[in-house]
Amino acid sequence: MTTRADVPANRRRCRWAKSPLDIRYHDREWGVPVHDDRRLFECLILEGAQAGLSWSTILRKRPAYRKAFDNFDARKIARYSPAKVRRLLADAGIVRHRGKIEATIANARAFLAARGEHGTFDRYVRSFATPEAMSKDLIKRGFRFVGPTICEAFMQAIGMIDAHEATCFRRR
Repeated sequence: MTTRADVPANRRRCRWAKSPLDIRYHDREWGVPVHDDRRLFECLILEGAQAGLSWSTILRKRPAYRKAFDNFDARKIARYSPAKVRRLLADAGIVRHRGKIEATIANARAFLAARGEHGTFDRYVRSFATPEAMSKDLIKRGFRFVGPTICEAFMQAIGMIDAHEATCFRRR
């Protein structure tokens, strides 16, 4: 018997992966190294959107986020107008939190600047050894919703930190 994520049912996973959506994310994405700048930006934004909420909530809303935020095209997001912010605040498909929406726009601008300075955002984020160091520098550059806890979750999601439980089949 296999699960919906095409992994034998007898394999052990991290305890948090319970729903089919969580299992699919755990088995196929979480902790897999990500080097594509657009995907890194998406991960950072979604980790910030999660603050105060469950990751399952954000995973369920991820398709709506991709649509609402132009598939996380930072160049487009950096130019969002107040009218666009009002439309996003009315979009039930995403977390309608003004601070998080405005942070996404500020983060798009800071992302473009960091990428311009370092050649790629991947090169920039992988220069950090700890979530605290990453958070401190991101904040200095104008990023928002990037505290150490969010940076740690981001580093786990993109494969910089292996946080799979010791008994998990995905543990390196």
